[in-house]
Amino acid sequence: MSRYIFTSESVSEGHPDKVSDYISDSVLDACLGQDKNSRVACETLCKSDTVVVAGEITTNATLDYDQIVRQAVKEIGYTDVAEPFCDTTLKVISLITRQSNEIDQGVTLTTSQSGDQGAGDQGIMFGYATDESPELMPLPLLLAHKLTKGVSDDRKAGKVAWLRPDNKSQVSVLYENNEPKEVTAVVVSTQHTPEADQKRITEYVRDEVGPKVLGAWWRNDVPLHVNPTGSFTHGGPSADAGVTGRKIIVDTYGGAGRHGGGAFSGKDPSKVDRSSAYFCRFVAKQVVAAGLAKKVEIQVGYAIGLAKPVSVKVDTFGTGDERAAEKFVMDTFDFRPRMIIDRFDLLRPIYRSTTNYGHFGRPGLPWEAVEKAAAVAR
Repeated sequence: MSRYIFTSESVSEGHPDKVSDYISDSVLDACLGQDKNSRVACETLCKSDTVVVAGEITTNATLDYDQIVRQAVKEIGYTDVAEPFCDTTLKVISLITRQSNEIDQGVTLTTSQSGDQGAGDQGIMFGYATDESPELMPLPLLLAHKLTKGVSDDRKAGKVAWLRPDNKSQVSVLYENNEPKEVTAVVVSTQHTPEADQKRITEYVRDEVGPKVLGAWWRNDVPLHVNPTGSFTHGGPSADAGVTGRKIIVDTYGGAGRHGGGAFSGKDPSKVDRSSAYFCRFVAKQVVAAGLAKKVEIQVGYAIGLAKPVSVKVDTFGTGDERAAEKFVMDTFDFRPRMIIDRFDLLRPIYRSTTNYGHFGRPGLPWEAVEKAAAVAR
């Protein structure tokens, strides 16, 4: 019998790295909202009272970076003027240049040497799906996301007055024969006001948010570690630096599936780091939904400026007919960037909605749909 414990973590929108991701995606959406052909690669650094927005953007949109940053920070919840990081008092520094013409000529349909829209960069992308949850996502990550979002939802609703925006969670799950059996440990660290002590916060997690969001996976005797240092009053960018793209495992599969290394936030869909990773998740989901495997990972490799990938690999980890799964993938799906963009209608301002609580496993995202092709393959 295979028996092991697997752990994944999640962070809220108030975590400094997620603040940076959200600002970068807010810039991207502002560009696409005015000019769907915008080319955007936006990075953000936040620390103390300063936000630095940097990168390469070519667009016909008129952007007010100062206003975009402040609005994003306000939406997250950093509005306390007593803190260094506050929407109305922070400083915004913009270091934006245009996209390199040498990249543009390979990505643009009319100038690409391949005669098609080429990939915006070289790289490898992975997609993953597993039947261990209805969302076809790894269970530890799903549960960790539910915890951080549950705490955040209570804060935003004003239900728990002492909560502050920065929080994170970690969930460990026991597997037997690769099937999840029970939660073996939960860690929750949440920023709070000084009047809330560790006992009070632990009771809130154990008695309210845990049972509410984890449902049947929660039990009152699960080992629970809440703010393990004893307190967490100093948080967010006031306490720690945040940078775009540092939470790529949180964004994807919680470590259960491999990652090619490219971040998502702040990148328009010509960047295959984002669009192809979304498509690989979509394809993996179709394979599992078709019953061709219980678990599958798709890897795709691209060369900058070329439309067709240099490689496509399907791995079912011994849980299905790998040859049938590979044939289904190769016969059914087109991995060229333009085909992906058109299929999901990606040239629109949808990216702020993807930033937090995972880019996968949530309803309403086009790459999370299960299509008829999966049923045909059964």
